[in-house]
Amino acid sequence: MSKSKANKPLKFKSPEELESKIQEYYRWAEDNNKHITMSGLAWYLDTTRKTLLEYENSLENDWLKSVDYDVKVLYVNSIKRAKARIEMEYEEGLYHKESTVGTIFTLKNNYGWVDKQEIEQTNKTIEVSLED
Repeated sequence: MSKSKANKPLKFKSPEELESKIQEYYRWAEDNNKHITMSGLAWYLDTTRKTLLEYENSLENDWLKSVDYDVKVLYVNSIKRAKARIEMEYEEGLYHKESTVGTIFTLKNNYGWVDKQEIEQTNKTIEVSLED
């Protein structure tokens, strides 16, 4: 990450402010009959999905180097909880038979879900004796 991005002022002044705004987004989405999404959350917070992911990964990068480790953990946990709730909403969408294609796409591309087929392969040794 470039130094200029690492020194950028924090978008959210505290983990509590971030958490409060996330909760506001949930209420706004419910009041406006909208599905909650990461892109929707980013829009509501006036930021980008990439910025939210930087906050989430800040324990491994220099994104929040201006704050103590304990504070970083609070930021990370807020984003992880939001992502978990959004993932839950998408997973519940799998139960709606009309169209699950978009739900499946999002779960695979944003939450690490995979179509998995397990194939069990057994190698058998067969001994053949030839007698003269």
